Amino acid sequence: MKSWPKKAADAIGGGLFLTLFIVFVIQVTARFGFNKPLAWTDEAAVILYVWIILWAAAFVVPEREHVVFDLLWNYAPRRMRQVMQIVGNLMVGGLALCGIPASWDYVHFMAREGTPVLGLPFMWVFFPFVLLLAALVVRSAWAIRQALRGVGLEAELRI
Repeated sequence: MKSWPKKAADAIGGGLFLTLFIVFVIQVTARFGFNKPLAWTDEAAVILYVWIILWAAAFVVPEREHVVFDLLWNYAPRRMRQVMQIVGNLMVGGLALCGIPASWDYVHFMAREGTPVLGLPFMWVFFPFVLLLAALVVRSAWAIRQALRGVGLEAELRI
């Protein structure tokens, strides 16, 4: 059973994807049905695509479905897997944590400029990247906690 934050994240991701689909249908209809391409649909589609990819990576796709290289993991003893899990998540979470301030500064700086057609401040175009970094920090901290407790160290990854 999914928790309400997971349901909300899935609903937002689904809403973003549905919006992209609607924009795409409008774009195709205007361009090929009426021979009147709409500039705003191109820009909206690109912005929505960026949001969908970063939102899904941050909140929708479970960790077990991300790309992993498990050649060493499957042959390592349990204690080594624990160390690998902790060190790997320290690196990912640490780098994400270090990147948040500079990324936020850039995103905040870009609020002064807008997209060419819609005039949407670039801050809102790039904001999901900051969310992704924050989610990586939280996910890494959770994975380190789980590794310290000995959870999730099975010899084979479960899918």
